[in-house]
Amino acid sequence: MARILLGVTGGIAAYKALEFTRLAMAAGHAVRVVQTEASTRFVGTASFAGITGAPVLIDEWERDPMRGVFPGQPVPAHEPLSHLELVARADVFLIAPASANTLAKLAAGLADNLLTAAALACRQPLVVAPAMNDAMWEHPATQDNVLRVRARGATVLEPGTGALGSIGEHGAGRLPEPPELLAAVEAAIGRSDPGTAPSRDRLNGAGGGDPGWSGLSVLVTAGGTQEPIDAVRYVGNRSSGRMGFALADDAARRGARVAVVAANVLLPRTPGVEYLDVQTAAELREACLAAFDGADVVLMAAAVADYRPAHPIAGKVKKDAQGEALALELERTADVLSELAGRRRAGQLLIGFAAESGEGAVAYGRGKLERKHLDAVVVNDDVERASDALVALMGIS
Repeated sequence: MARILLGVTGGIAAYKALEFTRLAMAAGHAVRVVQTEASTRFVGTASFAGITGAPVLIDEWERDPMRGVFPGQPVPAHEPLSHLELVARADVFLIAPASANTLAKLAAGLADNLLTAAALACRQPLVVAPAMNDAMWEHPATQDNVLRVRARGATVLEPGTGALGSIGEHGAGRLPEPPELLAAVEAAIGRSDPGTAPSRDRLNGAGGGDPGWSGLSVLVTAGGTQEPIDAVRYVGNRSSGRMGFALADDAARRGARVAVVAANVLLPRTPGVEYLDVQTAAELREACLAAFDGADVVLMAAAVADYRPAHPIAGKVKKDAQGEALALELERTADVLSELAGRRRAGQLLIGFAAESGEGAVAYGRGKLERKHLDAVVVNDDVERASDALVALMGIS
């Protein structure tokens, strides 16, 4: 697991940093915390020390009893400089929340406290999670500072939109939720690994351990397409996109670069994952074709309509004008999965999904595997329960 250096600056959102620390520790990561003096007005050092089992540092002249190491590491005989040793031993440096003031310091390259000095000395991935009032976030100076920090290689997360710290305030500037912060940190750790060429052995973890998916590009489809009947009605399905988003999140945690073609999905989105929103089967096909050649692993979890109205009606169909019945002529949509299988390159992994019900579900999945020339098919053997059975994995586990 990773060693995470967490920097906490002054802001009401500092309480979320406590929850992030708890989640990171539960995931097996080791955490050290540095705070600005202003942040202690919101959350005290004892809270972080109690969770991490390590002292919290505020001042660059303050002695570190652990001499810069993380829990579980041997303590060196000498007393190193904290702002150098902490980031040298960390796998990633997360600043959350990052106030407008600290963001400006990072953009200017200032090092006037332990946190900013550590950031300037950091050669590991730096993840910055801004949190502030919407007026401060939207100010041109702040937006320019974000661009400057990103241009130097740091990951600056987009703040959420919603209720802010002051009563009655609402807008952009909320710190991302702790699970989103953890996902962004784990993705940054994965990207820092140079990676190797994709292979089945690598994905299986051959040789022992979890090698991660760093260096791999993963394309995921999620959700269900909607085929217009008229301007307001459509032919669709009940897919929520939850499975596809979960697959994307797991690939990102393993260090892959992940793109999701999302068909009408209304679920929270993970920082660091690219999302391409589509509505129809035709739009999904175009997005997949554009991204397919650059992907090493393709997970086709979306429920794509097999049929669409042949002649969508402009405007809204009026019930009175149609009489007692409305007849729709349906036509087949393109078989996106087969089309992708026909243009795949050597070493590219293509996995399909099949939502079926009844005794013939697994047999249908095996047939789909053979017909479409896939590496694997995941069968949802009961549409209501959606219990996933991995079928004919061809050596992938």
